[in-house]
Amino acid sequence: MSAPAGLERIASGKVRDLYAVGDEHLLLVASDRISAFDVVLDDDVPGKGEVLTGLTVFWLEQLGDLVPNHLVGWRAAELPEGARQLAGRAMLVRRLEMLPVECVARGYLAGSGWKDYQATGAVCGIPLPAGLRQADRLPEPIFTPATKARHGHDENVSEAEVADRLGAEVAALLRDLTLEIYRRGAEHAARRGIVLADTKFEFGLDGDRVVLADEVLTPDSSRFWPAGGWVPGSSPPSFDKQYARDWLEAQDWDMTPPPPRLPPDVVAGTAARYREAYERLTGRSLDGWLAEARA
Repeated sequence: MSAPAGLERIASGKVRDLYAVGDEHLLLVASDRISAFDVVLDDDVPGKGEVLTGLTVFWLEQLGDLVPNHLVGWRAAELPEGARQLAGRAMLVRRLEMLPVECVARGYLAGSGWKDYQATGAVCGIPLPAGLRQADRLPEPIFTPATKARHGHDENVSEAEVADRLGAEVAALLRDLTLEIYRRGAEHAARRGIVLADTKFEFGLDGDRVVLADEVLTPDSSRFWPAGGWVPGSSPPSFDKQYARDWLEAQDWDMTPPPPRLPPDVVAGTAARYREAYERLTGRSLDGWLAEARA
């Protein structure tokens, strides 16, 4: 992936690169890199960055009546001249003061939430009914925030701790927005034959306004299951990198660098799951969206 000409890269994460565009804007570029167990793998997943960007654009447009967002443009003509070749995987966004919390909504018992429940009968300190099974739907979606970590795993925190850091009013707004966006996303996904098990959001401040930012309801930030494959009591198949994670877990690897190389069929299978997530959720082809972005 070529870097945008004339722009300074100011940050690089596991998947995204961030470039300065003047004093008020940033260019957020989603690569095809894939990480697992906090390790960036040596093999890219073709088209992954385009899926992440396309889905984020789709959801930001769907949620515009609920919460403001930082998106300024995504079509080639809306991007800086030196970045137009990245149309389809780049978004021009407003600079925000990012809030130091991952806003997680859980509607089903999965992942670390399932492990927490098995050990404590609760998820992130929130008590749940006894006798729930893996992948069971929760009585109500729950808000389980976490601190954002530059390296390693994020740390779960209580809503009270978020209030201590950001103030009670902001903490309550983050909780309410997180749960409402989750409900909106879950209802839409259900109509498309997909279960949205859990997801995480990031928010920032634009002046005194709380603004939705970064990626939204993508396979990297969410756990999507095909409704037909959801059977409580087992781990359902998913439209994300779990396919690659499952292969990695079966290898003789201690989850530290360097990672094993992914076989071509695992790369292709992972790419197909990302693309299917985009096309099922949006109801349009990824190629059609890319043509619009690059026109």
